[in-house]
Amino acid sequence: MRLNEIIEKKGITKYRLAKESGVPHATLNDLCSGKTRIEKCSAETLYKLAQALNVPMEAFMEESAEKRAEEERIRSYEYGLPGYLQHDLDAYKEGLKNGSTLLDCLWCELYGSINIAEINDGAITPEHADYLRQKFLWGERTGR
Repeated sequence: MRLNEIIEKKGITKYRLAKESGVPHATLNDLCSGKTRIEKCSAETLYKLAQALNVPMEAFMEESAEKRAEEERIRSYEYGLPGYLQHDLDAYKEGLKNGSTLLDCLWCELYGSINIAEINDGAITPEHADYLRQKFLWGERTGR
């Protein structure tokens, strides 16, 4: 569970938690905002927070492990693809990076490759295809 969620569930303010735990308010703010990752905290800090919130220390780490696993799963969506799709994805990324004048062609190639990999070949799942489309074809980076 995220620190913010635990604090909200307990109905306690960050200021009060800082006072009760002895953890500096600035540290709590950094943890809650994501500026500092919970796994970078000392065991002493985690212990103080866990004691003040009356939760096991593991409650903080479970969320961190789940988040890392989800991030790794998402990252894996861009690698280990069928050769033709990996080629078109890499070419499109390179085109974006270099401001290619052929970006529209690269976009179409990638769109076709995603569809072939999902529909014709069954090489990627619909969820995987949707991720690639959303991130690269219809995302904010492309301006489409």
